[in-house]
Amino acid sequence: MTGLIDIHTHYVPNGWPDLRADAGPEAPWLRAETESEAMIMMGDKEFRRIGADCWNAETRLLDMDADGVRTQVVSPTPAFFNYGRTGEQAARIARIFNDLALEIVAPAPERLIPFCQVPLQDTDAACRELERCLAAGHRGVEIGNHVGDHDLDSAGVETFLQHCASLGVPVFVHPWDMDGSPRLDRWMARWLTAMPAETHLSILALVLGGVFDRIDASLKICFAHGGGSFAFWLGRMENAWHRRNDVIGTSEFPPSHYLDRFHVDSVVFDERALRLLVDTLGAERVMVGSDYPYPLGERPVGEVVRKSGFLTEAERRLITSGNAERFLSLP
Repeated sequence: MTGLIDIHTHYVPNGWPDLRADAGPEAPWLRAETESEAMIMMGDKEFRRIGADCWNAETRLLDMDADGVRTQVVSPTPAFFNYGRTGEQAARIARIFNDLALEIVAPAPERLIPFCQVPLQDTDAACRELERCLAAGHRGVEIGNHVGDHDLDSAGVETFLQHCASLGVPVFVHPWDMDGSPRLDRWMARWLTAMPAETHLSILALVLGGVFDRIDASLKICFAHGGGSFAFWLGRMENAWHRRNDVIGTSEFPPSHYLDRFHVDSVVFDERALRLLVDTLGAERVMVGSDYPYPLGERPVGEVVRKSGFLTEAERRLITSGNAERFLSLP
């Protein structure tokens, strides 16, 4: 079957039950403005304007056809992770959004693959919700890159990742809740600088936190936005591991040893950046991602991969669909 597989897209339901009584006045809700436009609200604050492409399968499929996309992975919007709430609150919210996600993808189950969200701050609840979602039709899980001050090497997250590995469930890691500073309030600087740094840090946590040494190698995990700044600074990490091993020699091997333990998406927007990813990680570790339907995503989907002259046709086939077929266990 031909066509791209897009590993990185998001959804927002066209409304959901009022969460404010349970989750407080800052709980998310949707202010409908027209049939095809709405505003995500966080309490009384406007968060993001969205369109029908967030919830309408027909709109998504038209865009997919226009861009030559065969299949989309449809993941939650990270703003709804709710890791800062109690585990019980986050579990109830996750159930609501996960069930609505199945309604969104129902018109095209062969082309729209749902990934669920879980209350990652409560390991037992996260494992239970993952299992419930898999039984209901979800095919993977999206998680944030940290829970409060705990990175992906925290004991609870590691246990959850091991559970995913034991079930063969693919995991997509998306940055969220970036550190705030007045210096980051201009130019969307949180998205342009803090977001790549957050993803870099989450990969570093799996390496230097020893998670890749302890967790089953069968874990299928992919990082958004090309893995952030990781590929560019691998040499710096490698140098530090050898020269300051007394401080960061916390993994069994140097960082370059673990490059075959994770995937990244291709949404880096520049052929030179894509070349660095392929040169560093290998073509077999990169998959097309677009960040559809948000404005900072890539349209047409996979444009840089299609046009990059340095790729062989075999490498292009891996990145556009072959790697994702294995990652998602597609037939």
